Amino acid sequence: MSLRTALTLTSFLASLLGLANVANACFPALGTSRPDTLPDNNSNWWCNPSDEYAFLGFSYDVTACQDSSQLRKDFKNMREKFNSRYVRLHGACDSKSFYDEVIEAAWENNLGVHALVWFGSDGDDRWRSRRDALFATLHSNPKAPFVTRVVQFGSQPLFDSVLDPAALAQQVKTAQANLKPLGIPVTISELAFGYQQHGVEVLDAIDSINANMLPYLNKNASTGANAWPAVLEDLDWFIAHGKGKKIYLDENGWPSATSPEVQPNSPNAVADVSNEEAYYKLLDSKCEVFRGVAGGGVGWFSHMYSDQKEPGYGIYDSNGMLKFPFQPRTEC
Repeated sequence: MSLRTALTLTSFLASLLGLANVANACFPALGTSRPDTLPDNNSNWWCNPSDEYAFLGFSYDVTACQDSSQLRKDFKNMREKFNSRYVRLHGACDSKSFYDEVIEAAWENNLGVHALVWFGSDGDDRWRSRRDALFATLHSNPKAPFVTRVVQFGSQPLFDSVLDPAALAQQVKTAQANLKPLGIPVTISELAFGYQQHGVEVLDAIDSINANMLPYLNKNASTGANAWPAVLEDLDWFIAHGKGKKIYLDENGWPSATSPEVQPNSPNAVADVSNEEAYYKLLDSKCEVFRGVAGGGVGWFSHMYSDQKEPGYGIYDSNGMLKFPFQPRTEC
């Protein structure tokens, strides 16, 4: 089923009536706050995925091992200035207590976390110790199941060929078994092209589809305002092969500048601030389309929060200045 035909009857009627989604008292919906005491479990804790479409939050690079005060400052800004509901971690900090600090900062600011087991690009086995450390914290910190919405097992691990697809699928299944008592699902963060190269074994194993959407790298890329055909192509593929699973666009954006790591595959691709802004305006204009996708709609992240660690993609530049007005829609 293509994106053009994936509207559910409920969302179609809601769009006709001009009704906005009304979130119940759930975490981390806008307008709600954490309770004074933790519930017994998180079975009725999280918002329904059907309410989690449009803008959700930011990718946030943690290779700097930000201290707790910086985490709290940034997470507070995400929530209060931009209406973020989630933060999606990127990179790795191998400090022993770091994810505990992330949990505290997220809890304090009513943010859910898309956690990440980072593989990196060195081909080493440090991901194993990162996995074990993250899982230990998830089991030991009582707030972890109420903050951690999903664990992403790698960022582009198929595209980067960090593990054989069968081995990666097994890692996902083992992680699911480990985290099932905590009610924490497991996925990977991946390009459509990564699945297309290596088959859908991993796609079948994951609990949600956390799609990398980087249309600037498309071979037909031109401007941010004209990126919809590339986005639609990948979305249609995920809808056709994803068996109705919830879709998030997590590593998702258009750069304001090139770098050694960010080089286009089209001579017509333009990287500047106005095109970065235009891409997010394009996503805003497709809010009703995103809302109607089966599985609860498509929620998207801005990649990234700051240029300090991945030049070009941040909403803030390397000097901490906002590049352009950014108030994306969180519902429609």
